[in-house]
Amino acid sequence: MRIRFERVTQRYDGQPLFAGLDLEIPSGRFFTLLGPSGCGKTTLLRMLAGFVRPDAGRIWFGERDVTALPVHKRGVGMVFQDYALFPDRSAVANVTYGLEARGVAAGEAKKRAMAMLERVGLAELADRSPARLSGGQRQRVAMARALVIEPQLLLLDEPLAALDVKLRVELRAMVRELQLESKVTTVFVTHDQEEALALSDLVAVMDRGRIVQVGAPAEVYARPANGYAADFVGSANLLRAGTSVRIVRREEIEIGGDLPVAEGCAQAEGGDGVAGVVEGVEFRGAVTGYRIRTDSGLLHVDVWSAHQPRTYRRGEQVLLRLPRDVRTVEER
Repeated sequence: MRIRFERVTQRYDGQPLFAGLDLEIPSGRFFTLLGPSGCGKTTLLRMLAGFVRPDAGRIWFGERDVTALPVHKRGVGMVFQDYALFPDRSAVANVTYGLEARGVAAGEAKKRAMAMLERVGLAELADRSPARLSGGQRQRVAMARALVIEPQLLLLDEPLAALDVKLRVELRAMVRELQLESKVTTVFVTHDQEEALALSDLVAVMDRGRIVQVGAPAEVYARPANGYAADFVGSANLLRAGTSVRIVRREEIEIGGDLPVAEGCAQAEGGDGVAGVVEGVEFRGAVTGYRIRTDSGLLHVDVWSAHQPRTYRRGEQVLLRLPRDVRTVEER
């Protein structure tokens, strides 16, 4: 089901949050709203759910205007960051709730709920209460409850944020697999750019109530629309030149000792490369990150730990090699 925001306007505390926002979400895609706290991404999600009505404009589900439609008539499944499970119900009873509310007979509802719990790997824990489940298991129950009603639209409000890093990576693979199986149009809200890039068909980068850029993850990363998008998606080095910035990704910079400038790399005036001094070193496992002070400012460089000839120390002078073709865009 295709989703459309048409000239949507919303005010918050008397100030405009959105002003004539247009956005289209193609049918069957995993679509991510990515941005920092306060940019408006959760408000857009709540508009889709029916919890918030825009001050002006329309919201369309396919050819249906749902702007004034109440929550229970929208055919939407939603998973919250805090799971929002009923503490006094078992896992299977939590999953059957939405079906029973829609008039499905108890026996059929339980059959469908058990099948969905099987899909998320929790059939053997169907009779446990949420208090007897881990955080990851509660999240699986929440996903099962949202999907069992066969929604036209699935809304995910930072559902993995409360989990530890390893479990978050495992569950995001499950979330993506379930979405691909069901082919349900899915809108995911996050401030985590790694999650957005890993999960999405399309990413919308948001900045203070504006959609800065919409594109496939690889496109948004490789060809950011402006300096804000470049810095938020991938933490780029932004080399300022007036109101414009030159974008250099951390992994695009080579670091070495007395190395000649490689073919296709920029050369500083009067030298073989860009000279700098290491101000900080962060070993992050597969990647080692460096903060290097140059005449142009502080540059951040990421090097594959296994591929660097040696680790450079704080205070050491180094030469940097930048790519010759550097993208220049407006700062914001």
